[in-house]
Amino acid sequence: MNGFAAVWQERDVFFVGIANTVSLVAFATLASIPLGALGAIVIVEAAKPVSRLAQALVDFLRCVPFLLLAYLVYYGLPGLGLRLDAWGAGLLTLVVYTSAYLVEIFRAAWMALPRDGIEAARAYGFTRGALYWRIIFPQIAVTSALMVGNQIIVMIKDSALLMIITVPEITFAANFVNANNFSPFAPFIVAVGLYWMLSLIIEAGVRRLGAVARVRRA
Repeated sequence: MNGFAAVWQERDVFFVGIANTVSLVAFATLASIPLGALGAIVIVEAAKPVSRLAQALVDFLRCVPFLLLAYLVYYGLPGLGLRLDAWGAGLLTLVVYTSAYLVEIFRAAWMALPRDGIEAARAYGFTRGALYWRIIFPQIAVTSALMVGNQIIVMIKDSALLMIITVPEITFAANFVNANNFSPFAPFIVAVGLYWMLSLIIEAGVRRLGAVARVRRA
């Protein structure tokens, strides 16, 4: 059977793969952004021992290869009494790994903020919550939007490695079609095209956010 004909015949497998990749990246993005912001707050605001511990944890996670972290979550956590299915383990791995990078992105954006506005808000009696909500978070969101978008694209590519722990995402679908039809080129080139398409969608969103940021800065 022609390779692309085999892909079309097994299209349902690819549809499931796309749905799993998109849902994993979407849920991981929604979870990792607030976790990244919380981690940045702890590192910048907490007492020295807590801040240093948080920074050490972030540095450790950024040094661990994504694939090993996925193995650790899927095969290692059951030894500690926490057993997750493949999809849940994949989501947890993406959230933990991406949050570590977002902590550094948000912390860097925070440290680059001009202090005049923050000091003026404090002089006007802003509470800590109002200071974060109305002054700090909006500026960090604008400043770090491009880097967060790039990190989401990296997460899309990292999700391909989750096939190793049997998550039925896009690469898993391509490998399935190849194994059943002995035709590697077509299913893998389709998988490449799908990752490219998803990355272009995120990139278009990033460019849009960049345009908004430039307008805000003007």
